[in-house]
Amino acid sequence: MAAKQHCAPAGALMTFPRRTTGHVIAIVAASALLVGVTTGAPAQTTPTLRRGMLVLAQDKARVTLTVEIADTPESREVGLMNRPSLPDDAGMLFVFESTSHWAFWMKNTLVPLSVGFIDEQWKIVDIQDMRVGPNPETGRLDIYEAAKPSRYALEVNQGLFARRGIGVGAKVIPAFKLK
Repeated sequence: MAAKQHCAPAGALMTFPRRTTGHVIAIVAASALLVGVTTGAPAQTTPTLRRGMLVLAQDKARVTLTVEIADTPESREVGLMNRPSLPDDAGMLFVFESTSHWAFWMKNTLVPLSVGFIDEQWKIVDIQDMRVGPNPETGRLDIYEAAKPSRYALEVNQGLFARRGIGVGAKVIPAFKLK
């Protein structure tokens, strides 16, 4: 069975069967570029995102973050692309329609990030540091795939989880309602 792989350019998300990922990415990228050139419009626009607060809790550590909520295909596709910085008490929460082995890439992402993959019980099941990728026109992008199935993903400044005493097993407590 072909598992789904979701690649997030700079937090952006795309769904492809694994065996065709490279071909589909090239087709989608070329199409987006072509549409942007032929219409005179930018190929990627930043959607308006809902905001919320969440708390990360593990042992005695408590971290409160303001997050943007990427809960549509369009918002997940753009993610944190082309942002020059991210406040230390901020992040982006990706909300997926189903639990899967989600994966991210750092296309057009200017800030090194850490991603926490979160299961349906709002527990962090994996954390990975993601480096700023090369120019997507000239370099291959690394793929950061969750070690375990997840329903949510939280991107923050690289190293924030470790600096604040948050690791695998931490509880995520959202202070907002999902759609």
